[in-house]
Amino acid sequence: MSKQRSILAPSILAADHADLASGVAQIDALALEWVHIDIMDGHFVPNYSFGPETVRALRSRTKLFFDVHLMLDNPHDYVEPFARAGADLISIHVEPVYDIAGTLARIRESGCKTGVVLNPATPAEAALPFLSIVDLVLVMTVQPGFGGQAFREEMLPKIRDLDTARRERALDFRLEVDGGIDLGTAARCAAAGADTFVCGTSFFRAKNQAEFAAAISAL
Repeated sequence: MSKQRSILAPSILAADHADLASGVAQIDALALEWVHIDIMDGHFVPNYSFGPETVRALRSRTKLFFDVHLMLDNPHDYVEPFARAGADLISIHVEPVYDIAGTLARIRESGCKTGVVLNPATPAEAALPFLSIVDLVLVMTVQPGFGGQAFREEMLPKIRDLDTARRERALDFRLEVDGGIDLGTAARCAAAGADTFVCGTSFFRAKNQAEFAAAISAL
């Protein structure tokens, strides 16, 4: 299992899009550290979300750590715009055809931490060449594009494989999960080695967000 402390990264995608600042304020009010920001282009995934200007506007409202997930066909074209807008970590998918290692280097040069992302159909092996040069690996536990989907149990072996690789190589990247994550599925992911939990619908619709956050932190 991971030795990293657990981090909850509420996904702003599940907040009220007419008042994203209020969503950020809810996270800040709980003294949480991270917010997850999904960037969708309508091509790599069948949905649109936010651009650099949204990130820039939110940056002016909070000091939260901005965990920016680029779900783009061409993430290499958007590293600098999102870094300038205020991203703290930029994660990129391994599925499109582009220079992944070179793009990770540019993210680092832009002053951000780096991450790679695996879709459900992508095996853990696809991330192995990059483990020594990233700060985070994100395992999508649903097919990305829309919130509110059910967690896919078959992703647990992938999480275990990545945690095993992390321990065998004595690396310290964070292992993040996103998709259908609630208190129950987060516990199963933590048992497999995950330490960073993206919660959208489950967080913003929780009856008691403080209790929800405390339960995640206690994993």
